[in-house]
Amino acid sequence: MTEPLLRKEDGILEKCLREQEISDEEIDFLMTGDGSGDRDFYERIFETARSLRDKYFGNKVFLYGFVYFSTYCRNNCSFCYYRRENGKPPRYRKSKEEIVATAVKLRDSGVHLIDLTTGEDPYYVHKPERFAEIVKEVKEATGLPVMVSPGVFPDDGIQLLARAGADWYALYQETHSRDLYERLRLNQSYERRMEAKAYAGSLGMLVEEGLLTGIGDRNEDRIHSFRQMREIKASQVRVMTYVPQEGAPLKGEGLQGFDRELITIALLRLLFPDALIPASLDVEGIAGLEKRLQAGANVVTSIIPPKDGYAGVANSVRDVDEGYRTVEGIQDTLKACGLVNARQEDYGEWVGNRKAKGFNL
Repeated sequence: MTEPLLRKEDGILEKCLREQEISDEEIDFLMTGDGSGDRDFYERIFETARSLRDKYFGNKVFLYGFVYFSTYCRNNCSFCYYRRENGKPPRYRKSKEEIVATAVKLRDSGVHLIDLTTGEDPYYVHKPERFAEIVKEVKEATGLPVMVSPGVFPDDGIQLLARAGADWYALYQETHSRDLYERLRLNQSYERRMEAKAYAGSLGMLVEEGLLTGIGDRNEDRIHSFRQMREIKASQVRVMTYVPQEGAPLKGEGLQGFDRELITIALLRLLFPDALIPASLDVEGIAGLEKRLQAGANVVTSIIPPKDGYAGVANSVRDVDEGYRTVEGIQDTLKACGLVNARQEDYGEWVGNRKAKGFNL
């Protein structure tokens, strides 16, 4: 009997399973497809991504509580609903007491980490000790790891966050194409943003890097970003599809589906098999969670307590007050994917091991 012909993607995916380096040309081929329009082509990639996820994490998923505690921002990014000049979004700045109470509520619901996020709010940028005090009190009240997403802080401010106990510094470049970056983050230094991540890593924090797609990015842009993510030793890597925002000038490519985001999640898993890769509830809400997990993600982000007045980012209110962006609200989806909530000890052990292996810069 004649043996079936080996498909090009099979050889590439076999290299990925062995955790061997694949070339830019091979990554491009996996992104683009074989030209047949065969959905099985991508399903094989997703299956390989899930196999690598299972190798390192089994069927366990980590859950992140999201506390977007200030919607003020000094920047004017062309893609952001909360850009400084946009008069449409509600502006709020939660008190320290409100933030801590929300973090405790999220802890009690079963999340593994508290993500403290703010716009690049001058109230905190110019007085970073205010943010550091929030980190300290949230750590003490919850006993959970903390991620900070404050934008570009001055070095002394990053030092204060590290001393207060922040475990993660999340600072998304969105793209590593200089031209595209300049169209997204208006009048903001590309180099300073990269330097802030590196400095946070040098102080012992783990780094999260993130991409936007649907903004005019090309395969070569995302491939370049993959290499940059590896160079900065990012421990959590994510991609989200750009959702056009009311009052933001960037139109992007419009919502033409989420296939590019899904294949990018899978490729991140193939290239960073032991990293954390989020499936965000902030793009499609609960309706889009299963396909992101099936693409190889192993973290559910943007879990927000309902009816507490907290917003999301890409979709500020979607599924929030309905209770679908909660630990309880995602359980049916996890079950459908054959996945379960990790134990808190599992997450703490992963973070500790990652730091011990030198993944902080």
